[in-house]
Amino acid sequence: MAETPTVDIRDIAFQTAEGGEKTLADFGEKAILVVNVASKCGLAPQYEQLEQLQRTYGDRGLQVVGFPCNQFMGQEPGSMEEILEYCSMTWGVSFPVMDKVRVNGSSAAPLYKALKKAKNAEGSRGPIMWNFEKFLITPSGDVHRFRPQTKPDAPEVVAAIEASLPA
Repeated sequence: MAETPTVDIRDIAFQTAEGGEKTLADFGEKAILVVNVASKCGLAPQYEQLEQLQRTYGDRGLQVVGFPCNQFMGQEPGSMEEILEYCSMTWGVSFPVMDKVRVNGSSAAPLYKALKKAKNAEGSRGPIMWNFEKFLITPSGDVHRFRPQTKPDAPEVVAAIEASLPA
């Protein structure tokens, strides 16, 4: 179930891996798949599926964006340089990976504070459950939320992406 949050998620600033500032709006009128990622997580093979989505749908208006997070059992302990090298060398990641963020608690990144208000398919909202929680933000600002165990290439994710691609 998609819902439009009260804050325009596309305008919330976050830090790039290089130390700059960016917003989702900077990617243009695309469908954006935001994922909190972790190199040492058992779900890390999802990087491969995320990259495949980027390659399959990137030219049609999808942008995958990764946000490393070390909040879950310390599964993203490396420096940004180490994380970027791992993503590139291990999974061939071409989509942008931003600076590390916290996704839960009072020091959560503003983007994630807003994203956590979106409901998942079961109607639940709230804290990020684990690494690789996925949020598809449509060009109109609707948010579709998928829990970590839902693979990036699951039929429900692909259907939401295809329905969200710009005309």
